[in-house]
Amino acid sequence: MNEPFRKFSGRMAAIVGSANAFLLALSVVVVWIITGPIFDFSNTWQLFINTGTTIVTFLMVFIIQNTQNRDTKSIRLQLDELISTAKGASDLYLDLDEMSDDELERLRQQFKQAHERVERHHKARKQQQQKS
Repeated sequence: MNEPFRKFSGRMAAIVGSANAFLLALSVVVVWIITGPIFDFSNTWQLFINTGTTIVTFLMVFIIQNTQNRDTKSIRLQLDELISTAKGASDLYLDLDEMSDDELERLRQQFKQAHERVERHHKARKQQQQKS
């Protein structure tokens, strides 16, 4: 079941993410608006677009989530490969998705502090160059 759904969701994401799909959806909305006076802006006329958009949105959530999860896993594996083969890289970062929120926040703070140190170093170096 997973493989056919993966293929289906990949194809559907490509189709509905296209300019043609947007133009089709826009056309449906324009036709719906134009037909408003014909149907006297009735509850049935409003229900038609509400029901259609709700069903499409409900189904698209699963397709988008599936493709996003797959893309995320793929990117993680590619980054893991780069980290594991890069000379001097820390393997601490291979399983970030397994860390707790507190561990991730501590790591983020460490990177922030390292970035600030680099910024200070560059600023001091620039000032020193300007003096010379």
